[in-house]
Amino acid sequence: MSRKHISMRKIKEILRLIVKMKLSPRNVSKALGIGRSTIQDYLSRFEEAALTLEDIDSLTEDELERRLFPIASSGHNRPLPCWAAMHQEHRKQNVTLQVLWEEYRVQNPDGLSYSRFCELYKEYSKTVDISMRQIHKAGEKMFVDYCGKTMEIIDRTTGECKHAQIFVAVLGASNYLYAEATWSQQLSDWISSHVRALEFFGGVPRAIIPDNLKSGVTKPWYYDPDINPSYAEFARHYQTAILPARVRKPRDKAKAEAGVQFVQRWLLAKLRHRRFYELSELNQAIKELLTDLNNRPFKKLEGSRRSMYEALDKIALNPLPETRYEFALWKDAKVNIDYHVEFKKFFYSVPWQEAHQKVRIRATANTIEIFKRDRRIAVHIRKYTGDNYSTLEEHMPPHHKFVKWPPSKLVYLAGKIGHSVKTVVEEILKSRRHPEQGFRSALGLLRLGKSLGEDRLENACRKAIDLGCPRYKSVRSILETGQDKIPSSHDNKHLAHPVHENIRGADYYRREEEDCNASSTNH
Repeated sequence: MSRKHISMRKIKEILRLIVKMKLSPRNVSKALGIGRSTIQDYLSRFEEAALTLEDIDSLTEDELERRLFPIASSGHNRPLPCWAAMHQEHRKQNVTLQVLWEEYRVQNPDGLSYSRFCELYKEYSKTVDISMRQIHKAGEKMFVDYCGKTMEIIDRTTGECKHAQIFVAVLGASNYLYAEATWSQQLSDWISSHVRALEFFGGVPRAIIPDNLKSGVTKPWYYDPDINPSYAEFARHYQTAILPARVRKPRDKAKAEAGVQFVQRWLLAKLRHRRFYELSELNQAIKELLTDLNNRPFKKLEGSRRSMYEALDKIALNPLPETRYEFALWKDAKVNIDYHVEFKKFFYSVPWQEAHQKVRIRATANTIEIFKRDRRIAVHIRKYTGDNYSTLEEHMPPHHKFVKWPPSKLVYLAGKIGHSVKTVVEEILKSRRHPEQGFRSALGLLRLGKSLGEDRLENACRKAIDLGCPRYKSVRSILETGQDKIPSSHDNKHLAHPVHENIRGADYYRREEEDCNASSTNH
């Protein structure tokens, strides 16, 4: 019979109904939905304890429980272990309650049984802080999250107040804390904070537990969350695992939430009256207070976060890799017909055979790498200024007859629309170092004819030529502003002039000029 699921309040009611109200156990069983054997067991305990009718009302629930369910007297004389020491040892790797009990029994042969040992340990663990109750093995997990509160940083020049985000990381076994301020919760700041946290801890845990932050988890599915590709690459570099907390499961991230709470109460609260003008100033203040916070003694355990870290996590963490992780951004792309892919408005070549193929771009601060599945097919120095195209000679086709879209085909299609369109396409292709670099602009120009009409495109190209700017952007601007509908100077030459005796025309002045030149020659 188990009494874990039946409260003492209900047991008192059972005894009252049977002993005082003289109801039969069968009727009480039906009324309360409790088995008759269980009810009979309570009656037997009531009689063995020699309790009276008055005791049912006068005794408190705790007193009545001790009388009905006494602990064996031999247990009172058995030596009890130091539960605080047991709790700390249990956090070490591969140290189970069975191991601790066996060690305890070696020193105390007449000590507690294993079941009683586990029962008393469980009762003790309930008295520990909620953030310490879950058993996390040393070096096993690091919990990460952002504080709900932000810190103000004032711009010295404009006086504008900007809000810095507070990143928090906490180790599972020791509750050792790390915190820092960043400008945002974007992916680059998110991963960079992880890197600095691992360097602060001096090692790498076996798993990192983030909340379902968009920067780290693209799709927070219950069974198979999608990890951001850059975040996953970071995890591979440090040989750790990313295990996102489940949605609406606060116990999965209790450590992080407790760490955030400590940082907000014991760190940010002390900085609330201070003014900061640089992010580095704020981080220096956080660093100083963080040292005090980690050295603060526990209230219900011996030692501090730092001492627990020294005893547990520090020696159990995996070593840091030789090189620091370099942040990289991943992007899916499709190779254009010009065998280039676009990243941040710059274009990078791949082997011409990969045109129209799907690829992935890996961009660091210095390089652009392009992958087809898991095979790298191109690498470039990243461009920030200058020419928009980075084209490698080895990526170009040997000659255009092997290319699906040679330049001659684009010129032919443009000529079918009109002479001006053909001229603009030719100018676009000639203006590039390699003709293929003008394919995008040429195709874009032809698409304007499909969406806005070929007649308008021809007029716009003629206008662009007259203005001396036969480029895609110029033509598009002319079409967007409707300038192609305004007659150009080229069109005015073909307009018929009205016949009138006072209108002499250009031929009159040309003949007059020739006569003057002839007379001056004779003289």
